[in-house]
Amino acid sequence: MWRLDDDRALIFTADFITPLVDDAETWGRIAAANSVSDVYAMGGRPLLAINLVAWNRDELSPDLLGEVLGGAAAVAKAGGFVIGGGHTVDDPEPKFGLAVIGEADPDRLLTNAGLRPDQALVLTKPLGIGVVSTAVKAGRVPEALVDAAVDSMTRLNDDAAAVAMAAGATGGTDVTGFGLLGHLGRAARESAVDAIIDAGAVPVLDGVRELAADGLIPGGSRRNLRSVESQLEAASADELDVLLLADAQTSGGLVFGVDADRADGVVAELTRSGHRAAVIGHTRPGDGRLLLT
Repeated sequence: MWRLDDDRALIFTADFITPLVDDAETWGRIAAANSVSDVYAMGGRPLLAINLVAWNRDELSPDLLGEVLGGAAAVAKAGGFVIGGGHTVDDPEPKFGLAVIGEADPDRLLTNAGLRPDQALVLTKPLGIGVVSTAVKAGRVPEALVDAAVDSMTRLNDDAAAVAMAAGATGGTDVTGFGLLGHLGRAARESAVDAIIDAGAVPVLDGVRELAADGLIPGGSRRNLRSVESQLEAASADELDVLLLADAQTSGGLVFGVDADRADGVVAELTRSGHRAAVIGHTRPGDGRLLLT
């Protein structure tokens, strides 16, 4: 973040991913929504982006790349920002994403050091993307679950950020590769609070628990879990639930803190806009511990 003046700060971010789905246009939409998420996670709005492309020109056609870029352009239109060109390199494994510039009010930022004690924690999207991706590779996932995962990944976090800011949130983060436990754990540590999580209240894509119970859990989930072991007190929480809380997300939702008396209204507003949001716990004074109940 770079403060321009009293009223404006610039946010810089970049991200790219390998294909998660077979359809090129859908991959472009997912990658673009994922790339711009960090801007929304700080309570900002994206202004300008450039495409970041790694492409195997010996095996993949320019027309296919056009579909990827078209998907990203559709997301940019929906988010009200401009994609102004980009850069392409040769790569045996295709990758796509965006470098993004956004703006925010420097005195009203959502940061991962901004959680306060005695706030309710709100999550704006269900978990389970990592499990779905693993199941897709294994050819063992229902089409309806793939559609639900794509709908979640292509949903921008713009409305979620706007609701959070309107409710007075000062602390939050998006939930991506390190899973809910990893990202919330860092926010709790940076904010000097403990996060008490009701594992049963955390929304998960329908059908994901069954896939996970069948062993379709990505290795990254276990690595994520190991990375927060020193902070985590799982008590009697089910092992499967704990692993799902560590599931790596692509283009996941936001998790943020709001005053407890505003939490139900926040969830209701998010639900009206099509989110599957929930209050998943609360904060208390502490030193960054994650306590599951």
